[in-house]
Amino acid sequence: MLDAATQTSTNLVQPTEIIHVNCRTVACDGGDGALGHPRVFLRIPDEQVMCPYCSRLYVLNPGADHAGGH
Repeated sequence: MLDAATQTSTNLVQPTEIIHVNCRTVACDGGDGALGHPRVFLRIPDEQVMCPYCSRLYVLNPGADHAGGH
């Protein structure tokens, strides 16, 4: 289940890309080299998290890293 802030942000903003991952901590720099954004490290609290810069949506794969990670 998602918290209210995550649900609100993903409902209002359409993701530019959906990326499935196996780890709860992901790094996002927006891609595109110099045209990207500063690298941010995002923590997936439940099932997904959206990058506040580029609106990429990171979705945790089922059964992946449910122990909490680093």
